Amino acid sequence: MAASYLRAADLPELIPLFPLDGVLLLPRGMLPLNVFEPRYLNMIDDAMAGERIIGIIQPRPTGRRSRPDLTAVGCAGRVTSYAETSDGRYLITLTGICRFRVDSELEAHTPYRQVRPNFATYEDDLRLDADDSSPADRTELLGALKAYLEGRGLDIDWDQAREAPVEALVNSLSMALPFESAEKQALLEAAALADRREALVALLRMGAAMGGDEDSAGRMQ
Repeated sequence: MAASYLRAADLPELIPLFPLDGVLLLPRGMLPLNVFEPRYLNMIDDAMAGERIIGIIQPRPTGRRSRPDLTAVGCAGRVTSYAETSDGRYLITLTGICRFRVDSELEAHTPYRQVRPNFATYEDDLRLDADDSSPADRTELLGALKAYLEGRGLDIDWDQAREAPVEALVNSLSMALPFESAEKQALLEAAALADRREALVALLRMGAAMGGDEDSAGRMQ
């Protein structure tokens, strides 16, 4: 899907935003969303009539409740799956394309927020991250994951985890596991795959040390 976006300049100059606390989208990751709020239904309608690109970004705990401040970095995704329910909700899937830094926010007349994104810093997201990990790196990641899950009585398909490409494994775990918002943001802003893998291992180990404590960094939601 991202093959049609070869350079940062291929991406839109303006994008609508979907601010979601504790939600992470990463390049080539897939994020299912259940959209029901009227302003975001409007946003999906407009996106589907255009380039189908939406920015996922986390709000900060400052600003007005109806219009919180935003973190500096988000990730743009393209609507790659769309369905409408009988009660008027939209069930969509966003596939991550490229991270962006917010250059400026528009004084938009739409009910949803729009920004001018700067994709240039993260242009490498448009290319598959080279797997420079060693077997020891994968073993370290899987060992940390095993301890984290065992502390919560959870399990996964280990054969699939051992065979998955490192980027897919790291990004899917970063998106799916219930880390704190600030930790999700740190994973998002990691410069390269190796940095994200190291940060993920550190969070898994911290969560394993804290066990199933709901107040821990890795609490289940």
